Amino acid sequence: MRIWVTLGATGLLAGPALGADLQVQVEIPKLDVAEYHRPYVAVWIERPDHSVAANLAVWYEINNNKNEGEKWLADLRQWWRRAGRDLTVPIDGVTGATRPVGTHTLEFASDNALLKDLAPGQYELVVEAAREVGGREVLRIPFQWPLDQSTKLEAKGESELGAVSVAIKD
Repeated sequence: MRIWVTLGATGLLAGPALGADLQVQVEIPKLDVAEYHRPYVAVWIERPDHSVAANLAVWYEINNNKNEGEKWLADLRQWWRRAGRDLTVPIDGVTGATRPVGTHTLEFASDNALLKDLAPGQYELVVEAAREVGGREVLRIPFQWPLDQSTKLEAKGESELGAVSVAIKD
C-alpha cells in the first residue's frame, strides 16, 4: 500500500510506506484581490495528541539573499507552534518555494524517510496556508494508517485553500 500526497501540479516526492502510497493534492485558488501574494503553506501529519508525526512540505519565500522569508514562517501559526520553531530551515526534501495558483501534488511511498517510522494508528493530515495581505486557513483530514484498501479523503477550503485530498493506495 502506498500513500500519495498531492498539492497541485508541482512537487513530487516518492518512497514506500508499510506497502502503501500516500498522495496529497492541495489546490491554491485564484483570488480576485488587489494585492496578491502567494501563500506560505505547511503540510504535516499529526498524531491524536496533536504532536507532529511527519513534516511533509513547507513552502515559503526563499528567493532573497537575507532569508527574510523565514521570519514569516511564524504566520503558519499551528505548524509553527507544533514543529516550526524547533526546526532549522531549509529542510532537504521538505521546504521549498511558494507555489502558484493551481493544484499541487506530493507523493510518498511508505518507505520514504518521512513516513517509514509512522506507526499504525489514527492520524490527521493538516494543511495550513497564510498569505501576506490575506488570510489564514487550516484544513484537517483524519485517516487511519495503514489501510487495507485504497481510499481517497477530501476537504474543501473557503478562502486561502481550495480542494485538498489524501489518497492512500495499496
